[in-house]
Amino acid sequence: MSKARIFGLVSVVIVIISAFLPWLTVESKHVMFTGLSTAGSRFGEPGKLNIIMAILTGILFLVPGKVAPRFNLFTAAFMAVWAFRNFLLFSRCEMGECPDRGIGLYLSLIAAIAAFICVLFCSGEKKD
Repeated sequence: MSKARIFGLVSVVIVIISAFLPWLTVESKHVMFTGLSTAGSRFGEPGKLNIIMAILTGILFLVPGKVAPRFNLFTAAFMAVWAFRNFLLFSRCEMGECPDRGIGLYLSLIAAIAAFICVLFCSGEKKD
């Protein structure tokens, strides 16, 4: 297994873990949001789709052949775009109040982009 695949799998695991870490803290309401717990807001639960796409991307990293990397390109790109969308949605200021961003929001974005880059580097590999 190549280094790009291993690093990609590690990035996928970090995306899954970051869904459980704090994403946002609103001091005035004394609430903390994670990717899976956004009670009291209309954010939904974007961490669920992050986890689903990360699992699918991780499985496709392990499958040999030519078709899997092509599908993995789509899943990793979708995961990176979804993480970027979450970053923009959660970190915006509303009505003069800017929330404090948590480590999970940053980790999710960085790891999703890293997984996408790993897909780009291992999509041209030959089967061992």
